[in-house]
Amino acid sequence: MSQPPANPCIYHITHVDNLPAIIANGGLISDAAMIARGGPTAAIGMGNIKQRRLSLPVSCHPGLNVGDCAPFYFCPRSIMLFVIHCANNPELAYRGGQGPIVHLEADLHAVVHWANGQNRLWAFSLSNAGAGYAQFRNSLNDLGHIDWDAIASTNFSNGSYTPIGLQVKEGKQAEFLLQDDFPWSLVQRIGVASQAIANMARAALANATHQPQVSVQPSWYF
Repeated sequence: MSQPPANPCIYHITHVDNLPAIIANGGLISDAAMIARGGPTAAIGMGNIKQRRLSLPVSCHPGLNVGDCAPFYFCPRSIMLFVIHCANNPELAYRGGQGPIVHLEADLHAVVHWANGQNRLWAFSLSNAGAGYAQFRNSLNDLGHIDWDAIASTNFSNGSYTPIGLQVKEGKQAEFLLQDDFPWSLVQRIGVASQAIANMARAALANATHQPQVSVQPSWYF
């Protein structure tokens, strides 16, 4: 694999319309809890995949399933965002494009430090955590098992069916998982595609105790 960055960040994508509820709730909640509540204001994921994740085990934590956790990627501009951008996957109900999608960024080490202090389970996968063959780790000493070259890659659509293309697509989908919920106070920055969405995000933050920086990040989008 490749050397992890000194200060890796993790990223959760959501629709800007979901920010008020996320802030009011005190942070993100697991897919299991969200589904039990009837789903988010603006769902952008694939419902069949979310259902499957409810029963997929996180192998390094017996009894914990992927859907019991709040999920993050290790990069912005994820493959899921590309799927949303293309809007041609028959399993994707959302057709609003990438423009309203925001990235919630957090510092991996700070999150793990918080989780360990709260006795909260966490793990990361080496590929798509929603696949039955995913491998999981629960030690920062194993961060080097992640394919960081794939994480950093911006070219995963061309040659996607070659061995190298498939390897990049698998590695880029590595996930960080935090049991149950993810505190809003750990979100350090909100990355958006445009000034218009930045204005909407700042409006959602207006009365929040914790107000992360809102930053227009065109390089995080397609």
